[in-house]
Amino acid sequence: MIFMHKWFSFFLIAFGLLVPSALAANDAQVHPHQPAPQNHTAHWSYEGETGPAHWGGMNEHYSACAIGKQQSPIDFQGAYTASLSPIAIDWPALKPVIVNNGHTIQVNIDNGGTMVMNGKTYKLLQFHFHHLSEHTVDGQHYPLEAHFVHKAEDGTLGVLGVFFVEGKANKTIQKIWNSAPLEKGDMQAHKKIKPATLLPKDRSTYRYEGSLTTPPCSQIVDWAVFRQPIELSRAQIEAFSRLYAHNFRPVQPINRRYILQAQ
Repeated sequence: MIFMHKWFSFFLIAFGLLVPSALAANDAQVHPHQPAPQNHTAHWSYEGETGPAHWGGMNEHYSACAIGKQQSPIDFQGAYTASLSPIAIDWPALKPVIVNNGHTIQVNIDNGGTMVMNGKTYKLLQFHFHHLSEHTVDGQHYPLEAHFVHKAEDGTLGVLGVFFVEGKANKTIQKIWNSAPLEKGDMQAHKKIKPATLLPKDRSTYRYEGSLTTPPCSQIVDWAVFRQPIELSRAQIEAFSRLYAHNFRPVQPINRRYILQAQ
């Protein structure tokens, strides 16, 4: 009954009929991209003394957040056109577990299929959302960004980024919102979700070498961010923003990296 109440509340939020109370202060969390060993975690957030400007000094295992030279997210401008093999995606429809982890809404997936990028195969582990977008294009944020997190056998991660713009309601997003807990916790999705429906028709991408965008900011990520955004409604944007109004890390210096633009 508790979970049904949370589900119904989030459904109302998605249509602008209910505004939830603020979430309680977060404890140390498993960050959205990769589990950190329990004794290596520290309380972090997106603002104040535990915000991004302080992550690197909070814990010795978070030092890359401050001193790393290949950090994410970044601003996409001045990309070089490159002839790269298309990204092959094979994701089945499934009923995932949807988690409110205190930092974002995350969709955890078992046997979620694969992605092949640059000749390497990665398995889909989860995807989650940021408001506003973490990556920017010519200095401009999008209202929302999804990150589809994959892991290869060698331990490296491949993350696909998708931008969202305000437009018509998105059926897949609504299914996720309808099952997402308002408070920290998890819930089995009520209906099957097709993650591939959250990808744009135009599969051209920005690609670069980067990091996790949350502590410990490990520089182990092959990034591909789709250039074409997809739509969701204003009510759906507002539903997420009422839970997480500001869960994005500011853009980081490019340093000596190249941004590639692949068709």
